[in-house]
Amino acid sequence: MISEVFSTSWKYTKSQIWVLVGLYIGFVILSMIVSLFGMPAQGSITGQVIVNIVSLLISCAFMLGYIKNLFQTLDGEEPQFSAYGQQSRKIITYFITCILFGIIVCIGLAFLIIPGIYRLQFFSALIVEEDCGIIESLQKSWELTRGQTMPLLLLALVMIGIMIIGCILFLVGVFVAVPLIYMMQCYTFRKLNTISKEEVQQLQ
Repeated sequence: MISEVFSTSWKYTKSQIWVLVGLYIGFVILSMIVSLFGMPAQGSITGQVIVNIVSLLISCAFMLGYIKNLFQTLDGEEPQFSAYGQQSRKIITYFITCILFGIIVCIGLAFLIIPGIYRLQFFSALIVEEDCGIIESLQKSWELTRGQTMPLLLLALVMIGIMIIGCILFLVGVFVAVPLIYMMQCYTFRKLNTISKEEVQQLQ
């Protein structure tokens, strides 16, 4: 139920709202600083490539650590800054998987296979939670979401609605909307993963 996902995710987000919002604001500020200091180097192609790579690596490191923080919150724990260091070894795996996911999304859009794209969205959660590899994370996400395409599509529309509301609230609401949306995604992953494991146990 989408309403249950929203209400539960909001409850957990609210429990650590200042930490989650603060971390996201910190990431935005860091990204702006990198872009600012990288502007002189962007006069050349080499400089642009270096700045973009640094920005992407920072984004990957942040997302891995942030997702771990969200799972810590779901477990009733205090989000730990050490999560960013612990997850840093997965940066290359996450980076390559993101590129592969982007290619698949482009192909899906070209052939109008939009609903199927949402079945791969949990690759990042699988990399963080189960230490999955590049192909394994995409395969498991596909298996995990079997029969859930339309509910996930509706959930995505709800998330888009939350982001729009956040933007309407003088952009300040975005800093609350983003943690909530990621929390909804993490919570949905946990729910689907639990159901999947229960089904496997029943078959055994």
